[in-house]
Amino acid sequence: MPYPARPVPDPLPQFVGTATVRQTEEQREALLSFVEKGYREGRSLRELAALTDRTQTAIRRALSERGVALRPRGAPALEG
Repeated sequence: MPYPARPVPDPLPQFVGTATVRQTEEQREALLSFVEKGYREGRSLRELAALTDRTQTAIRRALSERGVALRPRGAPALEG
């Protein structure tokens, strides 16, 4: 029995179509701020990519540009 597909959120209106055109400094800053804040709040690279209409690689680059350390891969270890 296959697992159901993972839900993919629609991109937020402020980011739709901005990946394929030259961004203004204000748009780039808004993207970087959103990605950094979302990642620090616990959102995944996959979720941030979907919300911003970007690839996961673009999200990694944005976080690197901001100096944000990436979390280890996989789910957190269970305690107990």
